[in-house]
Amino acid sequence: MPVQMSAEMSLSLNFYKYLCQKIGCEEEVKIRRLTCVIDDLGVQKFDNQSGKRTSDVQITSGSKGEGLQLKGSDYDVMFIDNLFKVYESDKNIVPKYDRYIPLIMDIDDTHPCFTQLRLLDNHDLNLNSEETWVNILLGRKASSELYRLYLVEQFSYRCGVASTYIINIHGPCISDLGETHDFAFCLKCEKWISQAQPWIVRLRTTWPSPDLISKIVSCGVLYVPIGYKGSRNENLQWRISFSVAEKILVFSFNHVQLLCYALLKILLKEIVEKDKDLKSLLCSYFLKTLMFWMLEESDPPMWRPNKMIPCFMSCLKRLIYCIDYSTLLHYFIPDYNLFYLRFDEVKKKKMTIVLRNLFEKGIHCFARSETLFDIMRISVNATDSLIARYVFSIYQMTNTVCSHPPRSFIRLHHFLRHSNTKISRNIFFVMLSIAHQCEPQMSQDQLGSNNKHLYNKYKRDQSHLLIGTNSDAVTGWLLLASFYYVHGNYLLSLDIINHALRKCTDEKLYPWQNGLDKNQENLLRLMNQEELSTLSKAFTVRYPKFIKNLISPQELRLSIHEQSYPFHPIIFAHFLSFLCNYHLPEISSCRQSLILLHDTFMQYITSGQCNPFSVSILLICLGICYQIIGETYRASRCFHRASQLDEHNLTSAAVRLSNCNVY
Repeated sequence: MPVQMSAEMSLSLNFYKYLCQKIGCEEEVKIRRLTCVIDDLGVQKFDNQSGKRTSDVQITSGSKGEGLQLKGSDYDVMFIDNLFKVYESDKNIVPKYDRYIPLIMDIDDTHPCFTQLRLLDNHDLNLNSEETWVNILLGRKASSELYRLYLVEQFSYRCGVASTYIINIHGPCISDLGETHDFAFCLKCEKWISQAQPWIVRLRTTWPSPDLISKIVSCGVLYVPIGYKGSRNENLQWRISFSVAEKILVFSFNHVQLLCYALLKILLKEIVEKDKDLKSLLCSYFLKTLMFWMLEESDPPMWRPNKMIPCFMSCLKRLIYCIDYSTLLHYFIPDYNLFYLRFDEVKKKKMTIVLRNLFEKGIHCFARSETLFDIMRISVNATDSLIARYVFSIYQMTNTVCSHPPRSFIRLHHFLRHSNTKISRNIFFVMLSIAHQCEPQMSQDQLGSNNKHLYNKYKRDQSHLLIGTNSDAVTGWLLLASFYYVHGNYLLSLDIINHALRKCTDEKLYPWQNGLDKNQENLLRLMNQEELSTLSKAFTVRYPKFIKNLISPQELRLSIHEQSYPFHPIIFAHFLSFLCNYHLPEISSCRQSLILLHDTFMQYITSGQCNPFSVSILLICLGICYQIIGETYRASRCFHRASQLDEHNLTSAAVRLSNCNVY
């Protein structure tokens, strides 16, 4: 028996190490979480005089916010709308509410975990209120449906993305064109509500701890614009959300617990949902809730690396039980059964059969997944470079979060100076460099500016972009080269472009790559004493982005849809090189740049790493070059193909085609 127990523990320990390689070790999870937290801090804006926040609070949620980088995971972001404040009753309201619209909860005739929100009785909405809010609060009750429609219209203003990018509204969320980002806008009540009071005092083992409970209660609750499906007043109902509390709880998981949670997600997304009949029956939120109950009711010592397999099997067994009995209670408000009427009998039976079959196979069931396909050959690579994994994690996460809106370099600089850990300082530094790249693209010249003002702005923008060269090996330099091109300094721009191209070597980590090859790992291992930010600058290459047309070539004239879409760095370098040589003029070099642009473009589109929208933009760049040198037929072919790929008509391809005279 002891030998058998030892063998089981040994297998569990090897499985744990294997999962750390495949899903991420504790330090990688920490880097991912810190990156998201730092990004959330960088987005917030404050009034310089009053010190009060002037922008909506951003909270990164979902798998990425929790520190998991799983296949197919999108980027979930919540914004707390600071125009409203919710109170549980009139008695809780603070007298001074001139800066926001006060709403009161009304849980009469609503299901548990849902509420209506009514306007405070003595609040006159017509004073200092936009017509939009008067409409949303028609009848003095906030319509979640009208609020969602308003968000669609205002999405470009809130997030810096054109509203036509939105192709889907599912539940309370708005998705972008590529369905890679989910945005949810919500309202907040600063106090913990009565419905969730029993959670604070109910009997439990040791998790969550009293300190954790106290921290969660201090965060209050959120309200997302979605009603209980099929209810009479669905369009007036809001779901009570504990997203902040849930994020705090997930952050308190030890690594074994987090890996069990990740395994359940992989099992669902990569195995169970391959069956179309079972797709969308379960979701990540159910798995998270199940984990909360498991941790609250279990003995903490069981969650150890040498018990990794029994821990996961217990979680899977509990999931099967919950489906079998159609019962999974909401963690904070148990009166709400998440599985009530969730399944019809046929699908429920099929789901339980599938899960029981997977349970019988044990961990080997993951051989059918994309992430853990090689589980049958569990081995731990002793030469696996942790420093390489850390650099890759920072690279992945900063690529994910640094999109919209631009981050405040002033706030990031403040937090950089006050950060306590080496990892947080490195992440702050990389994100600060990216924020500096954005700043010159946001500050426009004032009308009638004199020469002194323009000169000062030039020097200030140049300084920002020079700091921005620390983000990675190439992108900061390309943005600086574009800046000099816009200001007519073509020779300096060419020098910087050539410097950037010399850095585009094989050992670099590019946006279209997945993971690190052996050469990259070996080089990073040799430099493992360096700071992570230094390694990020030396070994990674990002996509350059133009938020506005202030430092992008005038020939591009990026539309609002094309702005902020990343350019392939090498293709953009050749495009900018072509423009510089054309203006010098260096006709021979101009032709050479065009050949390199064309050849690199052809390599890119045959790589399988591109999407139609990015190909459209790059075709436009190629078409612009042909148009400039008078080859209008080739230019029109590029614009025509670009317009065909641009099915949502988001690029300028169709307009350029109509303006391209072909004789």
